[in-house]
Amino acid sequence: MPSEHSVTSDPLVAILGFAAVIILLLFLITRWKWHVFLALLIPLVLFGFIPGIQWGAFISAFETGFGKTLGKIGVVIVLGSIIAEALKHTGAITVITRTMVRLVGGRNMPLALTLTGFVLGIAIFSDVAFIILNPLVHSAAAAMGVSIGVMSIGLVGALQLTHAIVPPTPGPLAAAALVDADIGKVILFGGIACLMGSLASWVWGQFIAGPRISTGPSEEFSDIDIAGPEAATESDLPGTMMAFLPILAPLVLITMRSVSQITLEIGNPLRTTLDYLGWPVVSLAIGVALAYVNIQNREQKTAATAVWVEDALRVSAMILVITGLGGSLSAILKGTPAVDTVAGFFVESGLPTILLPFTIGVIGNMITGSTTVGVITAASLVAPLLSQIGLSPEAAMLSGGCGSVIIKYVNSSYFWICTSLTRLSPGAAVFAYGGATFVGGIVSFLVVCAMWMAGWI
Repeated sequence: MPSEHSVTSDPLVAILGFAAVIILLLFLITRWKWHVFLALLIPLVLFGFIPGIQWGAFISAFETGFGKTLGKIGVVIVLGSIIAEALKHTGAITVITRTMVRLVGGRNMPLALTLTGFVLGIAIFSDVAFIILNPLVHSAAAAMGVSIGVMSIGLVGALQLTHAIVPPTPGPLAAAALVDADIGKVILFGGIACLMGSLASWVWGQFIAGPRISTGPSEEFSDIDIAGPEAATESDLPGTMMAFLPILAPLVLITMRSVSQITLEIGNPLRTTLDYLGWPVVSLAIGVALAYVNIQNREQKTAATAVWVEDALRVSAMILVITGLGGSLSAILKGTPAVDTVAGFFVESGLPTILLPFTIGVIGNMITGSTTVGVITAASLVAPLLSQIGLSPEAAMLSGGCGSVIIKYVNSSYFWICTSLTRLSPGAAVFAYGGATFVGGIVSFLVVCAMWMAGWI
């Protein structure tokens, strides 16, 4: 790379500078409790003052990385958040839950809730989904005569897994954009990995951790209908197909687009059509339209065009700016010799390269408490290295996503939401919920490794 386009040509400056950025980032979050936006921005700006940094190249990389990343996924993240708002307010979540109960039977409620979490985590933030389902968790535990741990652990793990790994949830969607992964492949193979991980979380809760927790359900939810989290009549709710379509239609269209690009020649009319319909902006817009079909009354109709959108924008804003800064970090890293140095060191170590994003995801999540930060940080740091370490974008993104789930404990807001709502002690919750995310994340990662070794990703 010509020197005028390099942020720095000194490998030592690059390595020490980025080490300082990461250390300062983690210190600002853990010690001073800064918001992750400022905690990421300030170290990046300070990096520019290191001797040997060429300011022109640094500014160009920062702006290009930020804008290019948001150009890929900015609108898509907002659309996904609008779908989540619509699912929450139209009763679709209730229908999805009831469907899962009917699928496996009322006697298998822990498994039904786990499968519900697997589906809802794709579209809705895990903490929001758990808050909505919490009354059902208590009422089902009371009806079956089991502890709250048995009923909730699989759900906690499954919600977190798809939230971390499967687009169009904002975190994995942003990570896929950072490494330039095929979103269709990520959805397909990430879904397979998450399903296996979710079932592992259910096993952990049903047979291992749950029976060892004595905390019972709360009596205040004893009158909640076990068939659904709300006492809603069928006339108030969308049909089963319409409840699932806002989630499934975008996933199917995006996946079909990826399949067509592999199996059909350029210029084929079907491939051309799927290229457009499976473009995430279009497919998620279709998902929004389908979600809005479920609107039941004038109040929902009024909220849908204003309140839901504003709420979705508030949810999206943090993800967007963090993702943009992640793109800046990645672009700056590409402009330094650190890429070759780190890649060479890791390859020479003889370790499987798929461990690198997984490890970064684990560290990012365990220190910051945020799955989203973990998966985005892993993608940002690994993106420039992919060609040197021989790792596909899809494998890198899924590996980092699996790592970002391990392990949810006391510095995680999701951990405290689940713990407070189920009224477990912190110690029991670390064992139950931390264990569920650990087991689920490890199993998902092993499935990703198997697919990578088989050449699928």
